[in-house]
Amino acid sequence: MLEKLRNLVTKPAVEQRATSLAGKQIIYTLKRSSKRRSIGLRIDHRGLTVSMPLRASEKWLDTVLQEKAQWVVEKLDGWQARAPDEVQWINGESLDYLGEQLTLRVEISLFSAPAQLRKNELWVFVRNGNEPKKIEQAVTRWYQQEALPLLKQRVDHYAPLLNVSPRTVKLSNAKTQWGCCTARGTVHLNLQLIKLPLHLIDYVVVHELAHLREMNHSAAFWQEVESVCPDYLLRRAELKSIAL
Repeated sequence: MLEKLRNLVTKPAVEQRATSLAGKQIIYTLKRSSKRRSIGLRIDHRGLTVSMPLRASEKWLDTVLQEKAQWVVEKLDGWQARAPDEVQWINGESLDYLGEQLTLRVEISLFSAPAQLRKNELWVFVRNGNEPKKIEQAVTRWYQQEALPLLKQRVDHYAPLLNVSPRTVKLSNAKTQWGCCTARGTVHLNLQLIKLPLHLIDYVVVHELAHLREMNHSAAFWQEVESVCPDYLLRRAELKSIAL
């Protein structure tokens, strides 16, 4: 018992570490769990996460990292290359909308008014053009206003084709998921979908609706997806190339 307590004290469940892999300095998150039996590596927009058994040795960890060094570096470089540029909330900035580019127009106004789409320009009205947070909030409200009706319309289109009846559709602000579906029939779709082309929005909608028939990613699930989205593999690969 004393030894177990000592291990818990000396081995935090989560910690930040640095190591050299394939000649590059890599910062990663290390997670320990008593439920794990092997060492797993995951790379996403947050970087490298390593999950390992609670009592795994440092030697084992280092061996796995060095064996996967080239793969880790290539994957991290890939994420960095496709990371979207940070939006500057200023007049003339480009905004993504349904796979196209809008130009942001900032109008100084004493009166509050919703953002307006005029051809390929999105006009927002703020009292002070030097408050990027206010501009961002105005654009976000407009995205929300546009997203929910469109996503509900796409769900209404595909639900009968899959013979499912979702209870409700909600907007999500998840950081790592384009969508999710609960066993009770609630479909959550990410607000950021409004920035993507319609064929990718449809893929995410079909993917989540298919979960109402198969709550897994089995062969049967993918057959459901393919039944209404025959080119889902192409759409899935395209979506994976886009950082959320």
